[in-house]
Amino acid sequence: MQLAPIALFCFNRPWHVQQTIESLQKNPLAKESVLYVFSDGPRNAPEKIKTDAVRAYLAQVAGFKNVIIQTQERNRGLANSVIAGVSEVLKNHSSVVVMEDDLLCATDFLDYINGALHAYEGHENIFSVTGFLFPIQIPATYAPQVCALPRPSSLGWGTWASKWKKADFSVPDFEDFMADTAAQNAFNAGGEDLTLMLLKQQMGVVNSWAVRWAYAHFRHEAHCLYPVRSKIHHIGADGTGSETGKTDKLDTEIFEGQVRFEANLQPNAHIVANLQAFFKQKPHRRLINYWKYFRKWKQRK
Repeated sequence: MQLAPIALFCFNRPWHVQQTIESLQKNPLAKESVLYVFSDGPRNAPEKIKTDAVRAYLAQVAGFKNVIIQTQERNRGLANSVIAGVSEVLKNHSSVVVMEDDLLCATDFLDYINGALHAYEGHENIFSVTGFLFPIQIPATYAPQVCALPRPSSLGWGTWASKWKKADFSVPDFEDFMADTAAQNAFNAGGEDLTLMLLKQQMGVVNSWAVRWAYAHFRHEAHCLYPVRSKIHHIGADGTGSETGKTDKLDTEIFEGQVRFEANLQPNAHIVANLQAFFKQKPHRRLINYWKYFRKWKQRK
């Protein structure tokens, strides 16, 4: 089985990126995997001290088949970095494993994620695979060791060049989408925050590659493959990240052990419902978001 290269995105957190790389190095397949590192540039002079520390650490990283480091003099931001970096890697490779600088993984994560990329490459309804699982309940009666969900994960994931090229990150049909309530409700099958997040993206409030990648899944009626027990633990929601505040909402334990893949995997309604419950907004927050974003969008002209 040909191994997918790893694309690692980092910024200004030297301790976090070291934890992530050391976690990957514990995987036996690390020595057979090419590691591409995309190091974003500082936004200001004080940040340069931190980005320089990150790059000093990166310069001595070993334990992979090859380490290719690309640095940016100026700050691109996470969204632009991921879109450009993944696209660049997939020009020369048929698949990719994507990590950010705040993830710990199981020692068999690379075995699992490469196995998933191999097993589901020909499945048109699977656009991506991930080693993470949101802390949601899996029914005791659910036998498979993987599940398909309508929302992709940005934490320890992989995809194929053939699927990635189908995503249009400019979202050219956004006007039509916002005029179609049924489409918005369907998109929100992966969590009712998705349409709101996409709206904020297109209004310039946030810059998220992940919600646009989720929209590509939706438009192609595709899903993301998840393990029923997470092989990824997120350490970035500690108040140090530029994209995430301090929260334990995404905390999961890491599962070590082989995962069996299902040939004819279909979404499970109970698991999808649990995912929706995980992202359900409180009524007062929903009302605030309507007035702040949806109403503003309708009145923009």
